[in-house]
Amino acid sequence: MSNRTRAELLAAVTAAARRHHAAYTLFSQALADRLGLHQTDLQCVSLLGLEPRPRTTGEIAKLTGLTSGSATRLVDRLERAGLVERSPDIHDRRKMLVSPAGQRAPEVAAAWDAPGRAFAQALDDFTDEELLVVERYLQRITQVGSEQAERLQKE
Repeated sequence: MSNRTRAELLAAVTAAARRHHAAYTLFSQALADRLGLHQTDLQCVSLLGLEPRPRTTGEIAKLTGLTSGSATRLVDRLERAGLVERSPDIHDRRKMLVSPAGQRAPEVAAAWDAPGRAFAQALDDFTDEELLVVERYLQRITQVGSEQAERLQKE
């Protein structure tokens, strides 16, 4: 156990999280540059890859924090770049669904190979129980970050 107080531990976690965010932002920009994309474009492609089903442009706006007009322009750019494709929603013909496209999928996957291995290797010495704590922390912080972004946008 640590000899640090709870306040010291919380301050250390907060500082580490801020450093992580800064480092990951730099990594994300470098990866986007490698692929010839804007960082928001890469974020959208990454998030769409995590989604269990295609999303509407309105849902993409919520995922990325963009306005609906900006999300439409984003999807237009990604479609021209061969990174996403639109298809009609069979349940509502007024809507178009956006999903990752196969055209550049191998290129994007290849760009993630070395970083993915490095990130996985960084977790090699964590126990399963520690990984569960890390996952819980990341899920909780992601939710708080989303809530705070929404709050700031409303102010």
